[in-house]
Amino acid sequence: MHSGDRVRVERDGQVNEGVLLPSSTPEHLVVKLESGYNVGIEREDADVEVLESDVYAIDGNAGENEGEASEVAFDEDLPTIALISTGGTIASTVDYRTGAVTAQFDAEDVLRAVPDLAGRANYRGRVVANILSENMDPSIWRELAEAVREEIANGADGVVVMHGTDTMQYSASVLSFMLDTPVPVVFTGSQRSADRPSSDNVMNAVCAVEAAKSDIAEVMVCMHASQSDDRCALHRGTRVRKAHTSRRDAFETVGGSPIGHVDYDDETVSYDEAADLAARGEANLALEPALEPDVELVTFTPGMDPSFLEMLEGRAGVVIEGTGLGHVNSDLVDVIDDLTAAGTTVVMTSQCLGGRVCDRVYDTGRDLLDAGVIEGEDLLPGTAKTKLMWALANTDSPAEAMRTPLAGELSERSVPEPAR
Repeated sequence: MHSGDRVRVERDGQVNEGVLLPSSTPEHLVVKLESGYNVGIEREDADVEVLESDVYAIDGNAGENEGEASEVAFDEDLPTIALISTGGTIASTVDYRTGAVTAQFDAEDVLRAVPDLAGRANYRGRVVANILSENMDPSIWRELAEAVREEIANGADGVVVMHGTDTMQYSASVLSFMLDTPVPVVFTGSQRSADRPSSDNVMNAVCAVEAAKSDIAEVMVCMHASQSDDRCALHRGTRVRKAHTSRRDAFETVGGSPIGHVDYDDETVSYDEAADLAARGEANLALEPALEPDVELVTFTPGMDPSFLEMLEGRAGVVIEGTGLGHVNSDLVDVIDDLTAAGTTVVMTSQCLGGRVCDRVYDTGRDLLDAGVIEGEDLLPGTAKTKLMWALANTDSPAEAMRTPLAGELSERSVPEPAR
């Protein structure tokens, strides 16, 4: 028997049937079950029957194309979509040495893995990074933004960025501030790897390409709108948040509704008519790639030691997730005052999922304003961090920039109507 064979393994009265995978130890067999999960079985006293040979291709050489570009044959009647890979589960497979899921495929491999993409567009593939998204950092954001700019400048009618879901919201938001785009830039990923029957990679990739062909020239996140394989939601890059660890419909637009949807079956893109959407061709392509990486995001909790904030002395910027309307323990106010006096820009956001910061209601809030804290309005904390990184590097007044809507990240303040 060989890796890739379909086998039936019986041991101690337990029968497992699936595809034999390479094992890291000679004492164990690793079998991929029909459910998509792997099971390890001790070889000793195991009865193994080979049901079919070479039913599963196992290639250990994938994922060595970082920095390279790939291209598929062009059809003059189709739009051109640039596929940019940064890694993540949508471009992942099982590492047969360990049984873990790792980022391995480049953009061209994704085309081969998702045949449903064929005939929808011409594709240019490009690998910016080959990482799991928790390893994303500002230097890769700059490389990604430049890659997106180059693809659009070279004639791409839309861009799809394949990205790990865990930090996708940060990357989408920072590109929203860095890039003025005349075409759609669509982030997508998958919650479950392609080798699992419940994988969402095919539908998300197909819907992302359809969104990249649409007339919405926004930086968006395209992911399952529900647990069903019926449609994907399009979330504005500055208002989206991953809200579940593992569900396929893990992403949501906070403080509003998705800006659009892509119907998977009839391949149509619908828009939220109430949203203020940038149209294709409306903006001139421009990139402001500078970022100030010395910005931290911290969460206030009851009993927090003031020394945690004292350690931030000298930072260029700090975003605080406060409670409620934007509060911290009053013992922290003097520390924050010292930070701002020393030149650190401090922005207050809220841990709440709805509403906006207003530090004018309670005494602590007013003390924070006196200490030089900038109200983050209804900025999502992660978006506040990426915006502050961009504002510190590109504007003369970061405080003013943080209070000014730039990429749909701030909603208009609600003002009560006067009494009649």
